[in-house]
Amino acid sequence: QVQLVESGGGLVQAGGSLRLSCVASGSIFSINSMGWYRQAPGKRRELVAGMTSRGTTNYADSVKGRFTIFRDNAKNTVLLQMNSLKPEDTAVYYCNADLRVSGNYAYTAYWGQGTQVTVSS
Repeated sequence: QVQLVESGGGLVQAGGSLRLSCVASGSIFSINSMGWYRQAPGKRRELVAGMTSRGTTNYADSVKGRFTIFRDNAKNTVLLQMNSLKPEDTAVYYCNADLRVSGNYAYTAYWGQGTQVTVSS
């Protein structure tokens, strides 16, 4: 069984910072990409930032220059440093990992349970 556990969400004032953390655990053979998505009320889930196992990153235009994704492949961990937060960043943030479970041959997307980020104006 594979689990993605997130931490680090909370309430912050506009202009503040938060760091989200996600650890993948279980019978993991390898992880391809890891990243963060978010979903605000009434909106579709969207990619915030992602990183491949080789370190290639991509960011949503709305967070470029403010958010940075980090990854520790040895610890199956991905972090999201969020600076200069805006009220429009308010959402539930989900960790995502495209990974291969031991004994399987296919890569499958796994999701964390989500962590709330609220930015007050």
